[in-house]
Amino acid sequence: MTLRTGTFTSPEDNLSLASYVWGEDVSPLRGVVQIAHGLAEHSERYARLADALNAAGYAVAAIDHRGHGRSISSGEDGGTPGTPGDFGASGWDGLVNDLVAYGAYLQDQHPDVPRFLIGHSMGSFAAQSAILEHSDLWDGVVLSGSTALDVLAESMANAPEDGPQGLEAFNAGFTHRTGYEWLSRDEAEVDAYVADPLCGFDVPETTMPQLFSHVGLLANPEVLKGIRDNLPLLIVSGDADPLAGGGRLIELLGQRYREAGLDDVTVRLYPQARHEVFNETNRDEVIGDVVDWVVAHTHA
Repeated sequence: MTLRTGTFTSPEDNLSLASYVWGEDVSPLRGVVQIAHGLAEHSERYARLADALNAAGYAVAAIDHRGHGRSISSGEDGGTPGTPGDFGASGWDGLVNDLVAYGAYLQDQHPDVPRFLIGHSMGSFAAQSAILEHSDLWDGVVLSGSTALDVLAESMANAPEDGPQGLEAFNAGFTHRTGYEWLSRDEAEVDAYVADPLCGFDVPETTMPQLFSHVGLLANPEVLKGIRDNLPLLIVSGDADPLAGGGRLIELLGQRYREAGLDDVTVRLYPQARHEVFNETNRDEVIGDVVDWVVAHTHA
């Protein structure tokens, strides 16, 4: 399918964010899927998932988050040069608000078809925050590579000071080859990530703490009740993903949403799969499951 690139201006601070639309010529159009990518990567890595959704009748749209991908200005285009992984003065709240604003934009552009959100890793953290007050923007949400952030934050805080810190700690349980083995069992996918100049960069020290700035809200049962109870939610994860806690934190996340009143919450754990399930050795299975779920939750 066709890919159209452009820009989306953040209403937060007028920052120009790179945008992507796969399959805007899909006909008949069954729905629109918004993708929110993870930390130290970018939206174009989701072309395989977008192709599968296009084939099922869905247009796919995404932005490179602030401080990521082609949303980082080199200064040569007239913009202010950016630092990879830096959310800028608007911070994490700005990134979450960008996600919401882009979702509202897609709602305005496509008011007559269902709209879905797929958030991976950092994008899933932003999605968790976004649906607290804006769950009406989407007809279904998929969280990938996600976690119960408060529990993860506590475990990271209690990690030995003489051990690996930050993202490096996630690779501690795997045979070290590149330092990114925690992403996937597929060595070719790991190598592609390492070779991509828009991936795997060192983020500023201020970035990681910001990812956990909403944990109090995301773990608060009363706040979670603000999500509309008929929002369908799918949580997919590899049980070998360091963020999953062996699957325990994924099950906990799903249970929290059920206890908040959501009546359609599905958790799917893939044995031995790691963090990037859309780039795993069983990616066809995972992508097929996600597409099938989106189709099943599409209403005429």
